[in-house]
Amino acid sequence: MQDIRELDGRGVPGGFVASEAFRHAATAQSEAWGFAADSLFVAHPIQDRSDAELEALADQAFTAVKRMVCAA
Repeated sequence: MQDIRELDGRGVPGGFVASEAFRHAATAQSEAWGFAADSLFVAHPIQDRSDAELEALADQAFTAVKRMVCAA
């Protein structure tokens, strides 16, 4: 999240993608820094998924990720 905060300070749009298991940690870090990064949480776990499962997960997330990096 610190990288996203740095980029945001430079005017570069972005966000982060993490699995649901990290939602609480991301919220705590966001509150501690006073910075709410754009974020997308996907189903956990990521490892142990087949290529087809990962591709489906990426397809589901694509539009939201595109919105994060193409924000004006």
